[in-house]
Amino acid sequence: MTENMSGALAGLKVLDLSRVLAGPWASQTLADLGAEVIKVERPSQGDDTRHWGPPYMSDSEGNPTEESAYFMAANRGKQSICVDIASPEGQQTLQRLASQCDILLENFKVGGAAKYGLDYATLSELNPRLIYCSITGFGQTGPYSHRPGYDFLVQGMGGLMSITGEKDDQPGGGPQKVGVALTDIMTGLYSTIGILAAVHERETSGLGQHIDLALLDVTAATLANQATNYLVGNLVPQRLGNAHPNIVPYQSFATADGHCIIAVGNDQQFKRLCDVLGLPECADDERFATNAQRVAHRELLVPRLQEPLKQHTRDEWLTRFDQAGIPAGPINTIDDVFNDPQIVHRGMKVNIPHPQNDQLTLPGNPIKLSRTPVQYRQPPPRLGEHTDEVLQRYGVAESSSNELP
Repeated sequence: MTENMSGALAGLKVLDLSRVLAGPWASQTLADLGAEVIKVERPSQGDDTRHWGPPYMSDSEGNPTEESAYFMAANRGKQSICVDIASPEGQQTLQRLASQCDILLENFKVGGAAKYGLDYATLSELNPRLIYCSITGFGQTGPYSHRPGYDFLVQGMGGLMSITGEKDDQPGGGPQKVGVALTDIMTGLYSTIGILAAVHERETSGLGQHIDLALLDVTAATLANQATNYLVGNLVPQRLGNAHPNIVPYQSFATADGHCIIAVGNDQQFKRLCDVLGLPECADDERFATNAQRVAHRELLVPRLQEPLKQHTRDEWLTRFDQAGIPAGPINTIDDVFNDPQIVHRGMKVNIPHPQNDQLTLPGNPIKLSRTPVQYRQPPPRLGEHTDEVLQRYGVAESSSNELP
């Protein structure tokens, strides 16, 4: 079924031993771009996220199935095989598959893969071209390397929660995690980047290599300007709610019937904002004339901007801001997002027919390639759906652990 696949990564074969989110997110991205991805799952149980529900997908008649929405978020485009990794036969099967693949993804605890003969040292002897990506909470080395790592835990340890949430002296103040497992997602994306870099380098060297990805490393790296505010400016960032540490006004504001976001990025936009709000004197005030001055005097400026905003509805203000070229927008709920005409136009809501529900709809991939676009070749697989097919195609002994009912 994959022999005639096309796409930017057509021809690459990925053996995915990872589970939950970070690794599966990386392999789903590779699958969207044309790689063949073989997802290895535990017989009878499968990926942990298969059981993380409700909600579960309904079939075409509206009856509930056992396919969880969470699993479907990160596993489209893959083939599922069930292999007992604890058995010598299963280990031999996976070694034979790895010897024919380009890329292997795993998220065992440090040293865990070696117990099954599936570590990089062992598999690179069988396949020197293998690109082997390990994803852990804290990396293969260091004082925390032995610890298990989870997104929520690392959001706290990596500083992300210290800058997310309202200030302590405000209602609802205190640290907050991001509303999705962002550390896992970012680690999956960095894994994809590292894998593609290794694929490119292999064209010169002919050799694969080991990629060591850690959730904590990724979280620290993606603190971005907040990290350099400390490392360069010696300022320890604090929680500012929806405000920005380096730009003012760049936050949410209350209107007569809800909230909107105003994201002023330069002094010209600020002047236009003041005109629309009926506050031209603010644009002429030397305390607010430049962004640096506005940051220094945010406690004076923000309440003055807030006052007129409460006099009209959110949509009234957004219309005025749009006409004046002021960056602004609503705070959408998830249903608002996937019914937004821009999201629909950009193909970010896609139909991927499933054997149990031909109207299955999933979020799309945001990568837009002009000649080799993303293709959605198959829905998230049912547990063990492709076991016999894959093992036969790769010349590996047939398995009796196909898990389809």
